[in-house]
Amino acid sequence: MMDCYGREINYLRVSVTDRCNLRCQYCMPAEGIQDSGHERILTFEQIIRLVKLAAECGVRKVRFTGGEPLVRKDIVKLIEAVSSMPGMQDVSLTTNGICFADMADDLKRAGLVRVNFSLDSLHADRFRYITRLGNISDVWRSIEKALAIGMMPVKINTVVMKGVNDDEILDFARLAAEMPVHVRFIEFMPVGDLPFYQEERLVNMDEVKRTIKSSYQLLNGLAGRGNGPAKVYQIAGGKGTIGFISAMSNHFCGDCNRIRLTADGRLRSCLFDKREINVKAAMDRGTGDDRLAIMIRQAIREKPDRHHMEKGWGADNSRKMYQIGG
Repeated sequence: MMDCYGREINYLRVSVTDRCNLRCQYCMPAEGIQDSGHERILTFEQIIRLVKLAAECGVRKVRFTGGEPLVRKDIVKLIEAVSSMPGMQDVSLTTNGICFADMADDLKRAGLVRVNFSLDSLHADRFRYITRLGNISDVWRSIEKALAIGMMPVKINTVVMKGVNDDEILDFARLAAEMPVHVRFIEFMPVGDLPFYQEERLVNMDEVKRTIKSSYQLLNGLAGRGNGPAKVYQIAGGKGTIGFISAMSNHFCGDCNRIRLTADGRLRSCLFDKREINVKAAMDRGTGDDRLAIMIRQAIREKPDRHHMEKGWGADNSRKMYQIGG
């Protein structure tokens, strides 16, 4: 289905929980979040119903996010149900990697095709500082497991922050040179207005690219946008690829093909746009499929032409990243 700006919207990101087993500095408060009970989030049946209706509206790709999606107990069943839907072409997952290794075989059997790992440091102590709780050995075990079972591609998402991890840019690039992984560098974004976000920590992707080109040759053959917002390059002689996501300095909104479904059942057509459509409340009132499909199409039609994150998150935009979905 096309939005009002001629973009084909065929990608749905589904947040299955706002809970997480880490407390990343830029994402979640140190104390975590209050558990308000299962009744506030979408049930298994509600998620399946909404994804099926979205597929009928043209969605062909679904990515499960959180919080941390693997802390939801029925995630394997959700992936199995969605991957078997008529017309569904791609089912993927974004995870912090803490639990993935132990669940990987079941996830693949259920129909998971691709996996993205969020990893902002290769140093154990710094990884612990950023995540507050994490052990990097768990993430490495998961990345190695994903490669071993043939997940294609295996992506590593790295948010670059000046004075925090920008001295590791070449270390991450080396991963793509030596391993068949796709490393994607992401500009720091003010999602959620948490105190850890500071404008001076923003590193422009042009600067990241220059740093990498000082040691590696980036081939232009893959330049452009792949299945997502990254501008992708092959490293000469390397096994993987490098991607740059310039969400702040050079937004990619003209190519955006996605809408989001939050864990508490709200359709959000843009990460930054605070407008939401409460489909869970509608389902709880007994709303039929025809009306729900209209609400999905409404979210697509109302998708803005671009975000304005350069102006900050905004005090009136009270939702945090873990509430919207990564």
